[in-house]
Amino acid sequence: MNRSVLIEGYAALFGVPDLSGDVIRAGAFARSLRAGGVPMLLQHRSGAIAGRWTRLVEDGRGLFVRGLIESKGSLKLASLGLDGLSIGFRARLWTPRVEGGRELSDVELVEISLVAEPMQPAARFSIVGDVARAA
Repeated sequence: MNRSVLIEGYAALFGVPDLSGDVIRAGAFARSLRAGGVPMLLQHRSGAIAGRWTRLVEDGRGLFVRGLIESKGSLKLASLGLDGLSIGFRARLWTPRVEGGRELSDVELVEISLVAEPMQPAARFSIVGDVARAA
């Protein structure tokens, strides 16, 4: 039996500037969520699959995510306190903000990573439980 860990949290928060000043608006992920197929990576590294997302949904707060961490290395890091989430995206529709950064109203979600230092400091996940799975 292999082990997985069920996690959930917010990968993005609506209306809250990140460290670069970007602000994501509600609905910005709608097109990407319809398309599906968003990978769970470790630290935005291409090919470093940490697990898989089982639920991605916009709610009143932001982009809520639930998924299974399945790679041994990522499981170890999560057990040691890794709890940040970060989105990899391409901006489709945005306007500059006077304060700096962008107001993002449509983004192409490329991936969601487990990270040590998220650009949006409140983008965090919690471990919900352990899941045993067949090898």
